[in-house]
Amino acid sequence: MSAAAAAPSPDDADLLDAYSRAVVGVVERAGPATVSLEIGGNRMGGGAGSGFVVTPDGYVMTNSHVVSGGKKIRARTPAGEVIEAQVMGDDPATDLAVVRIDVTGHPYLPIDGALTPRVGQLAVAIGNPLGFESTVSTGVISALGRSLRGKGNRLIDGVIQHTAPLNPGNSGGPLLDGTGRVIGVNTAIIARSQGIGFAIAVETAAWVLGELLQHGKVRRGWLGVGAIRRPLDRRLAYHHGLGSAAVEIQSIEKGSPAAAAGLRDGDLLVRFGTARIEGIDDLHRALRSWPPNAPAQLVVIRRGIRVTVEITPTWMT
Repeated sequence: MSAAAAAPSPDDADLLDAYSRAVVGVVERAGPATVSLEIGGNRMGGGAGSGFVVTPDGYVMTNSHVVSGGKKIRARTPAGEVIEAQVMGDDPATDLAVVRIDVTGHPYLPIDGALTPRVGQLAVAIGNPLGFESTVSTGVISALGRSLRGKGNRLIDGVIQHTAPLNPGNSGGPLLDGTGRVIGVNTAIIARSQGIGFAIAVETAAWVLGELLQHGKVRRGWLGVGAIRRPLDRRLAYHHGLGSAAVEIQSIEKGSPAAAAGLRDGDLLVRFGTARIEGIDDLHRALRSWPPNAPAQLVVIRRGIRVTVEITPTWMT
């Protein structure tokens, strides 16, 4: 192949420039809101992580595992300012936490829980890996709806998988789209892997932020079931007027609301109250908004038969 034939076409150059401009624009908009968190006195003796300011009065979102057990937390801004920080709320179940720094008018990144990331779109991670502040890495969203085990072995659903390289210290930093909007909070990598990073989805982050700011803790309904998403047979779905999937109950905890309601392993949960249930995320959303100690009507498919069950979720904190 000749040198002329190997040279990039003008169209290729234009595409590269457009990509570069997009990343630069994201960094310019989001970079000033990202801070480095220095943790002292935790179980490991000290550490560092990332966070980003989410309100104009200095609330910072980060990971629970970054600040958990820390006796002294300091935030270092991209401008070099060091500010004492205080934990305002912590939710190990989703590996998210909120700290407060004493600033006003600082650049911030609003969290919009209505954003819906798409597989293949640009993903930009900003953080402080291995002490290198304001490091930027880019990639794409590889998959949506992944699950990770959080503290206490609780399953975190709706996790974003992406290819933007992450390293220790990136935890708690923002994952952004091509316009600088927050689409997730970086939380984990798989050791010895390449191009496999995970972020808590913005929908979950927005809900947790609201709970922590309003109540100082996260409140959630609990049924006491272990379950997975299960595609439905088309004939069964057509017969009962259902969608393409349901939540299959695989285990029931003793003494739980599910046990009291008589739910069984293998039941297919298709409706909670008025909400159609086609996956674990649907069930979590329904439980988030359900009033405490209020009974709910569950619709399940049990051995092909539609059954309505009354259940009262327990309000957990």
